[in-house]
Order: sequence, then C-alpha cells, then structure tokens
Amino acid sequence: MTAPLFWLSPGALAGSPGSPGAVVGDELVLDGAEGHHAVTVRRVRVGESVLLADGSGLLAGAVVTGLGRGELTARIESVRDAAPGLPRLVLVQALAKEGRDEAAVETATELGVDEIVPWQAGRSVVIWRGERGEKSLRKWRNVASAAAKQSRRATLPAVPAVLATSALAARVGECVAGGGTAYVLYESATLPLAAADVAAASEVLLIVGPEGGIAPEELAVLETAGAAVVRLGDTVLRSGSAGPAALAVVLAATRWRA
Repeated sequence: MTAPLFWLSPGALAGSPGSPGAVVGDELVLDGAEGHHAVTVRRVRVGESVLLADGSGLLAGAVVTGLGRGELTARIESVRDAAPGLPRLVLVQALAKEGRDEAAVETATELGVDEIVPWQAGRSVVIWRGERGEKSLRKWRNVASAAAKQSRRATLPAVPAVLATSALAARVGECVAGGGTAYVLYESATLPLAAADVAAASEVLLIVGPEGGIAPEELAVLETAGAAVVRLGDTVLRSGSAGPAALAVVLAATRWRA
C-alpha cells in the first residue's frame, strides 16, 4: 500500500531565498493540524514510511524517526520532482445542488487538475453570497486538500473566488491570448472534445454548466471570448461528472501519454 501523504509548510522542501531546500538525510518536523492527523488519527508509528509535500511539486519519501504530542519527526530518504506536466488544466465548475459540484472537485483533484474555478452560472440553483458563499468556498478548498492527500499529489489545486459569467469570459480571453484553449461542454455541440487539438496548448480550460444547462446568452458570451463549444459523447452527463470525464479525455491526449 502506498505510504500516506502529509502536507508540510510551504517551502519546507523547496526552500526559499536564502534558505536551501531539503535533501536526503535531513530530518523534518511535521506539526500543527497535519502532525495531529498523522499521530492521533492515522496513528503513524516510528519506522513507518510517509510521503511529505509542501505544495511546490517536490515529493519526499521519509521514515518516521520520532513521535511527540501531535507531531512527528521524519528522516528524508528521497526527494523527487512530482509537479504536474503540461498543459495546465483548469476546470470551471458551475455551482450545483446536492453536493454534485463538490463531487466534481474531489474527482478532478484526484485526476490532477491544477485549478478549479467556481462559476455562478445563470441557471445555478445554488447561490454563493455573503457568509454562505465564504463557507462554501472553504468547503471546496477542504475537499480539494483531502482529495490531494488521498491521491498522493505533490501539489494542491488552486480554488479561487467564485466568478460571474462576465469575469469568466475575461478569464477565457486571457487563456486564449496566452496560448491556451478553452472549451464549453454543451450537449448539442457537434465537435467531440476527443477530436479537439489539445496537445499543443499551454493551458486547457474546461467549462461545465449547472444542472439546467448553460443559458444561450452565456454560451454566446463565452464563444465571443474565444471558447470552443464541444461535446463528450452520446449521453448526457450530470454537472458533477462531466468535468472529470472531460479531464480524462484531455489527460489521455496529453499527460497520460508521457
């Protein structure tokens, strides 16, 4: 079974200006919430192997050498670069009810997505506003963090603040101008995503609508901004499953071929 992964503080492995990165033989302390989880919840023991990441893309294999109250010490045995390859993958997920958007966040993270953008689409039943919106955003980020640990990722996907359609259109324009490609998943589109040329893109941005679908006026705005309209297959997927399915198609044509 693969060793469990725990998050170190940023820079603990990669270092920072004036501070060298970690090397084989170094001993690091895991404390705080992660140390508590490792010692109290996972009940890690001395001599066990663990994986350590600091969000930089470096992944360290280590052996636990000591335990304290809510913390552990581990000796690094290997360090490798496990940062995701190109293209950079962005999932724009419309807010959806019954936890389907959170399911999309979880699976997309496991698949290796680099960023998950919440979208307040016109037909979204769920509305993020005020304290509820802040709480929901924190929940998405917590879901992504847990999924990253479960899948032994060396990086966490970014989860920025929710975007309205106008802001999303601007994001699409930036993606295309920077050498990326943007796709709107739409059930009546004629171009299959599997037939799209994604291999040369620096970034692939995938837009998934809510349960009620993307409104025609929103589709027009996104197309004007530079997004292409594509479909996945012959069946209609739920809002929570369409994004991960699209990511798998793009991954099969790019990262998974390496």
